[in-house]
Amino acid sequence: MTKITRSILVTSALPYANGPIHLGHLVEYIQTDVWVRFQKLRGHRCYYVCADDAHGTPIMLRAQQEGLPPEQLIERIGAEHRADFNDFLIGFDNYYSTHSPENRYFAELIYRRLQEAGSIVQRVITQAYDPVKEIFLPDRFIKGECPRCGTPDQYGDSCENCGSTYSPTDLKNPRSVLSGATPVVKESLHYFFKLGDFEDMLKTWIANGHVQEQMANKLEEWFRAGLQEWDISRDAPYWGFEIPDAPGKYFYVWLDAPIGYMASFQNYCDRVGLEFDEFWRYYSEAELYHFIGKDIAYFHTLFWPAMLEGAGFRRPTGVFCHGFLTVDGQKMSKSRGTYIKARTYLDHLRPEYLRYYIATKLNDRIDDLDLNLEDFQQRVNSDLVGKLVNIASRCAGFISKRFAGRLAQSLAEPVLFGEFVTAAESIAAAYDGREFNRAMREIMALADRANQYIDEKKPWVLVKQPEQVDEVQAVCSLGLNLFRVLMIYLKPVLPRLAEDVEAFLQIPALSWEALHQPLLDHDIAPFKPLLQRIESDQIQAMVDASKDNLQSTPSQPAGPLSANPIAATITLDDFAKVDLRIARIEHAEAVAGADKLLKLTLDLGGERRTVFAGIKSAYDPAVLQGRLTVMVANLAPRKMRFGTSEGMVLAAGDDQGIYLLAPDAGAQPGMRIK
Repeated sequence: MTKITRSILVTSALPYANGPIHLGHLVEYIQTDVWVRFQKLRGHRCYYVCADDAHGTPIMLRAQQEGLPPEQLIERIGAEHRADFNDFLIGFDNYYSTHSPENRYFAELIYRRLQEAGSIVQRVITQAYDPVKEIFLPDRFIKGECPRCGTPDQYGDSCENCGSTYSPTDLKNPRSVLSGATPVVKESLHYFFKLGDFEDMLKTWIANGHVQEQMANKLEEWFRAGLQEWDISRDAPYWGFEIPDAPGKYFYVWLDAPIGYMASFQNYCDRVGLEFDEFWRYYSEAELYHFIGKDIAYFHTLFWPAMLEGAGFRRPTGVFCHGFLTVDGQKMSKSRGTYIKARTYLDHLRPEYLRYYIATKLNDRIDDLDLNLEDFQQRVNSDLVGKLVNIASRCAGFISKRFAGRLAQSLAEPVLFGEFVTAAESIAAAYDGREFNRAMREIMALADRANQYIDEKKPWVLVKQPEQVDEVQAVCSLGLNLFRVLMIYLKPVLPRLAEDVEAFLQIPALSWEALHQPLLDHDIAPFKPLLQRIESDQIQAMVDASKDNLQSTPSQPAGPLSANPIAATITLDDFAKVDLRIARIEHAEAVAGADKLLKLTLDLGGERRTVFAGIKSAYDPAVLQGRLTVMVANLAPRKMRFGTSEGMVLAAGDDQGIYLLAPDAGAQPGMRIK
């Protein structure tokens, strides 16, 4: 039978170039990477591209805050993202940026084609404007009550409670995330994409199985509510691409962000000599898949296929949504140390551990998944160390010491080996259908069977009987062959371990085609430990490192009183226990080894205090010296990795900045705030 080779282009959602990668992000990239590696292992032409989403107001504001050109900011964060992905073994064929010539070209091309087809209209709109910051406010920089269900503290474009989408001008009791001021309404000419013109096409595309059933049901709700024209323009000042023939108007970041998939692939094609149109022309026979979070499904399942259709490009073969990550059953929390950055994890644990654990949780649905740290430790230690690697460690020593590292010339039990190989069809179907949890269960059931076989044969007993020595070689050779089959199955999940196994077995790269051919009459290298158990103190150290400082800023844009729900009320007597004092910052310096901390020496009117504060991203230490601020003077000392913090300075913050509280003129160090 002739093997059919598929041509597949795969993308993950573009991480925003405004902050670090954390474990919540990694769910998606691990899921995509495992699927891509599986397709490549099967011999298909499969390409995986991604890019930093490098435009928009948040990046512009952060660059201003740091005193940098936006280009310099996105270059720095892009380098950090690349390093994190690389060290988590995410095997992009190309990782690029939306701030690129290719992306500008395709954004303008698609816009002009939509404009020529009559799918772009102009009209004057009223828009929220921050009178303090003097800037039109993006949807995510306005918060208020949902106009549909009344839920408070919702962003200006959609409600997290009821899922409604709306205009920010529809919010009740709106406020600016940047300044806390009530936005005023100003008129501006904007450009709109006529999404409703593509309703019939979208319904047909969805009905043909290009999205998951859960998402199809959600999309039906949006169809019933009516598809609204999509505002694709933003007013200056804005960081992005200016719209052709429209001075002072810029493409909304969500227009050029998905186009970044095309731009990254074009950049890759130019480098390696691939044909771009083979994958993107309207009648392309290649497959195109997007892996995304459920929170951005609206853009990828409605706007994106409609834009492609209107501009004469092919639509996605599939858009695969996944749920969110919780840690120990709750949203990731900086105070609990469960808001874990990719780099913090990598400082303490091997990437394969998380890759495997996430794989045991993922299926083809959109349900949220939980990283239970205790279960994580037990699962990795039991499955990867106690079952998988244990097979090799139990067999390799006998082969090396008794048989000069040479495997037997034939299989002891061909039927058992055949059972392992026959499982390939079911495991492949699970991988291909994104049911990674089922694939992991089936693989570990085989690992149990291999260990059971070794237990039954007891080579450690046979080796003591001279007449049974040949059987020891046969048993251990079969054990290592079963281990090799398991590693082929697990290579998409554990690529670095697979490389170590290839070196140990002294074989070419593991491939799916090699499953049927056992490794016989072959020399192996001396065995070295392949994986170590996760110890509890490693996880605790990771959690402690993630706690950093309680003044860390939240991960999403948030305005005054909106970063977290207001805490339970306290009495006046409770508040009277807090000793708030004016302090002068005598000295400030960065803390070696800490991403966010500054070490402050404070003068409280003759008394000196040392305080570690998470304000490094907002302040140059030199500009703080001599400045007055407010501190909690009677906070119990807190021992940290870098020393003891003898209090806390007070600051307000959101994703756009941290702002030290400062007293009015005339205040002196040591004064108590009344």
